[in-house]
Amino acid sequence: MHGPRTSRSRIALGATAALGVIALAAAGVATGSAQAAPSGSAAPAATGTHRVLFDNTKAETAGNADWIISTSQPDPLGQDSTPNAETDWTGALSSWGVALQKAGGYSLNTLPSGRTITYGNSSNAQDLSNFDAFVLTEPNVKLSAAEKTAVMTFVKNGGGLFLISDHNNSDRNNDGCDSPCVINDLLTSNGVDNTDPFGFSVDLLDISTDNPRAISSASDPVLHGPFGTVTGSILRDGTTFTLKPADNPNVKGLLYHTGSSGNSGAFFATSTFGSGRVAIWGDSSPADDGTGQSGNTLFDGWNDPAGTDAALALNATAWLAGSGSTTPPTTPPTTSTGGTTGGGGGCTARQLLANPGFESGASSWSESSGVISNDSGEAAHSGSYKAWLDGYGTATTDTLSQPVAIPSGCAAQLSFWLHVDTAETGSTVYDTLKAQVLNSSGTVLSTLATYSNANAASGFTQRSFDLSAYAGQTVTVKFTGTEGSKLQTSFVIDDTAVNVS
Repeated sequence: MHGPRTSRSRIALGATAALGVIALAAAGVATGSAQAAPSGSAAPAATGTHRVLFDNTKAETAGNADWIISTSQPDPLGQDSTPNAETDWTGALSSWGVALQKAGGYSLNTLPSGRTITYGNSSNAQDLSNFDAFVLTEPNVKLSAAEKTAVMTFVKNGGGLFLISDHNNSDRNNDGCDSPCVINDLLTSNGVDNTDPFGFSVDLLDISTDNPRAISSASDPVLHGPFGTVTGSILRDGTTFTLKPADNPNVKGLLYHTGSSGNSGAFFATSTFGSGRVAIWGDSSPADDGTGQSGNTLFDGWNDPAGTDAALALNATAWLAGSGSTTPPTTPPTTSTGGTTGGGGGCTARQLLANPGFESGASSWSESSGVISNDSGEAAHSGSYKAWLDGYGTATTDTLSQPVAIPSGCAAQLSFWLHVDTAETGSTVYDTLKAQVLNSSGTVLSTLATYSNANAASGFTQRSFDLSAYAGQTVTVKFTGTEGSKLQTSFVIDDTAVNVS
C-alpha cells in the first residue's frame, strides 16, 4: 500500500510541485499551470490546437444567466493570461474555460454581444471557419437566416457544434422565444438542410429534478474521454430530446432521463452532419459553476457530486474539436451507433482503454496494490484518481497494465500524462519507469520509453507513442516503476488513451 510514502512524497513536492493539474472536483480547477498561453493573446491556431468559440450574441447573459467563460471578450486571456482557478475568469462557464486553458492545446475565444455569427467572412476574426468547435449555451434569441446557414455550413464542412438547451418557458429576455424554440428553429429552418439534419428535436418540457445516468458504452469518446469517465449528469429544470434515427442514423443518446431509453427522453445526445459533429445537452445547470457577474443567481452544477458534469462538458468539447484542424476527416461517418469514421480504410475512430482516467478505481486495470489512488500526496492530472507508482523511498517495484485489442486496418496511438516527482538530486539515474507493450504470453514486444528521477519536473507532460504496428493484435500496455532503497521517486500517470483512427 502507498500509505507510508505519503509524508515522504510531500517533502519532495516542495522541490517539484505538481503544477498544471486539471481538478474536475472541488473548486473546478487546481492551482498551477502546466501550459500557459502567451500573455495578452490566444494560443496560435496551429495544427493540434483545438480552437473553441463560445457564443455571447444570443442573450446568453440575460436575466440570471451568465453563460460566458470570461468578461474579457473575445479573448479571455485579457482578464488573466495564466488562470489558476475558475474565479480568475468571470462567468458561470469560467470553470469550463479555465479547465481547457490549463489542459494545454486549446485556444478559446468568445463571439461578443452585438456581433454576428458568420462562416467564410475573412474580415471577422471570430468567423466560424477559424474554429474547430462552436458552443451555443442556452441561446435566447433566434439566429438570423444567414447565421443559421453559417452554423450548418460550418458543421457540414467539419466543425463541431455544442448545443445546450434549457427547459420549456425559459425565455430569459422575454422576446417570445426560449432556447428550445431557438434550437428547434435552427434544426427546421436553416437553409442548408431543413429535414431534421441531426436526427433529434428538443422536447418542450420542464423537468424539475433528476440525475440522468450514462449508458454503458466503453468505446464512446464522450463518456470515456481525455478528461475522465462520465457516469451521469444532473438535471435541475431542464428538458430532454426525441431521437429520430430514421432521419439520421448516427444520432446517439448517451444519458437519459430516469425511466427513459431508446429514442425518448435522451438528456445528452451526439450526432453528425456531413463531416462535422454535434452534441446537445438538456440543461444549462450542469455547466454552471456557481460564480459569475454580480447580480446573477447561479447554481454550482459543475461540481455537483450527483453528476460528472465537468468530465462530460470537457470530453464533449474535445470530441467536437476533433484533431484540431478546421477540416476534420471529410469522409462522412457511416456507423449506426454514432461513432465517426476516420480516414484509415473505414476504421471507426475511438478510444480503446477502459477506465482511462482511473476515476472508477482499479476497474479494468491490473495493478500493484494501491497504485490507483486518490491519495492527496500527489495530485491527479484530472479528476480525483491517478496511478501513482513508487514513491516509497524503499526498494520497490510497482506495475500497472491493461490488455487492448487494436483492430486491423487502424492507426493507433498510446498517450498518457506523466508527472515525475523525486527527492533525488543530480542527473544520476536511481529510479525508473518503463512503458512497454507485451504480447498475450507476457513477452515484451517493445519498450516504448524509460523515464527516471532525472526526468522530474513541475506538472504533467503528455507522452505519445505509435502502436499502429500492432493492428490486428491484442497487446498489453504495461508500466513498471522500479525504485531504489534510499530517496523516493514518484511516477504519476493519468488520462491514458489508446486512440485508433
